[in-house]
Amino acid sequence: MFKNLNIEEINNKEELLKEEYLNKKEVKEALDFIITKIDENLEVFTEKFPSACTTNHKYRIKDNDDWTNGFWTGMLWMAYEYTGDEKYKIVGDLHTENFRKRYEDNFVLDHHDLGFLYSLSAVASYKVTGDKKARELGLLAAKKLKERYQEKGKFIQAWGKYGDEREYRLIIDCLLNLPLLYWAYDETLDESFLNVANNHFETAINTVIREDSSTYHTYYFDKETGKPKSGITHQGFNDESCWARGQAWAIIGMPLNYRYNKSLDSIEIFMAVTNYYLNRLPEDLIPYWDLVFKKEDKEPRDSSSAAIVACGIFEMEKYYDLKDKEVYIKAAHKMLRELISNYTTKDLKEADGILKHGVYAYHHNKGVDECNLWGDYFYMEALMRLYKKDFNIYW
Repeated sequence: MFKNLNIEEINNKEELLKEEYLNKKEVKEALDFIITKIDENLEVFTEKFPSACTTNHKYRIKDNDDWTNGFWTGMLWMAYEYTGDEKYKIVGDLHTENFRKRYEDNFVLDHHDLGFLYSLSAVASYKVTGDKKARELGLLAAKKLKERYQEKGKFIQAWGKYGDEREYRLIIDCLLNLPLLYWAYDETLDESFLNVANNHFETAINTVIREDSSTYHTYYFDKETGKPKSGITHQGFNDESCWARGQAWAIIGMPLNYRYNKSLDSIEIFMAVTNYYLNRLPEDLIPYWDLVFKKEDKEPRDSSSAAIVACGIFEMEKYYDLKDKEVYIKAAHKMLRELISNYTTKDLKEADGILKHGVYAYHHNKGVDECNLWGDYFYMEALMRLYKKDFNIYW
């Protein structure tokens, strides 16, 4: 059972309905720009990986040791699908083997982000090429993710040593790791994958989403009883505000869950969290890094949040004829048009990244007003969804 959420009416329906859909030429030109940036980076990031975010719009060269590395690999698989050029497959295969070594060495995997890592590398490889070894690796990663499930509380522990009382919590980002478990269930019919995913989903909805349909970033549980304790933020403005990227994870998390289990609750929750988000955006629909801010606050935007939300709207469109469906789609197209026109690095020739004006962790002064890997990835995924209607997403 899910708690009742307030579903606001969308404030600016009439204005959104006036927006024009992106045409094929606009989408192709945007994807072509992404390909030029991937090509510029391909040699540097063949054996290594870009950092999570840029410094002065340049990615640092890193080993495969962060939660974000899969985004670059996922972009390579999309580049291969878009162009058919084998050079992207060659590097994608190298990366998938790199992820295999990371799994075998259990290198920086003591967290829940195996979905971000292995859905966009191993599962993507299997979906695109049919590589059975990649399938095996994806299933191994899913089993490892399942091992972080806490029966007391019925959630997947996000960070830290398994069972650590100080880290007995989930975070909203995990909605993007659940598809790895759903995929594993589809492949094996092992119901333990399905049960863990569904239990975590229900727990998350009833904790990190507030009754007004805003979201906490993270939620703690009592280790002894499993009872929910308190919601706080880790990257938002404060504990009671609404971190823009966290709300975006909720928006895309609903259709990804509905895709597998067809729970109508996911539809209601999608409308609730999406309407809340749309009603707190500036004129160009690209949010400030926390939804509590307004124009006069002069805070940085988070372009990555808008790219994630566009993907979530396009995903839900595939499955259900929503109330205000055209409003949602027009909003997603406007977000993408604004990103194309005003948020890419097309005028920054030295930049490695693609989508500027993102925020990683404001309070840590990390990646503020910079490019980040997930922003680049979801921007490309949103465009691929429009360019290739039968695009088989990697989640």
